[in-house]
Amino acid sequence: MGVFKLSDKQWDELDRLRFSAGDAKVFRNCLIILMSDVEVGRSRNSIAEELGCSPGTVDGVRKRYRDQGIAGLTPRKSTGRPPSVTPQYRAALRKAVETPPQQFGYGFSVWSAARLGAHLKKTTGLAFSDERVRKLLREEGFSVQRPKHTMKGKRDEAAYAAAQAKLKRLKKGRLGKLARRS
Repeated sequence: MGVFKLSDKQWDELDRLRFSAGDAKVFRNCLIILMSDVEVGRSRNSIAEELGCSPGTVDGVRKRYRDQGIAGLTPRKSTGRPPSVTPQYRAALRKAVETPPQQFGYGFSVWSAARLGAHLKKTTGLAFSDERVRKLLREEGFSVQRPKHTMKGKRDEAAYAAAQAKLKRLKKGRLGKLARRS
């Protein structure tokens, strides 16, 4: 049964909620109940058409009002899957990114999404795809970039210069032998 016989007290209560509501859905839900009053005499389809909602919405609001009273007119928080990324995981992510990998005993100097994900799986027990790790990094305000790998600062510059000079001499000697054959 979708029609209500509302008392003056219920009308006043619904009006107060309707005009104090900061949420358009609460306002709409109050209107649905007010328009469902026997004295107003509106059908579910005419209410739905005038308010721009479906007849199923009208039925749902009426049912919640019948079961819960005025509290049923406030929308419930949508249920859904709880977030799998915990605040502890985010804290571990920030700590790991701000710490050089060598301090954790790794043999590399730059984090990749795969390496960071593997490290966090080991430390937190939660595993995410590389793309999800990248997204979390951006959400935490970190810039995700490809590293530029160079040997600068990792090689012995004196030994490098000596090897370059030796290579140059070897090339000259080889060219000299080729020139003499001709």
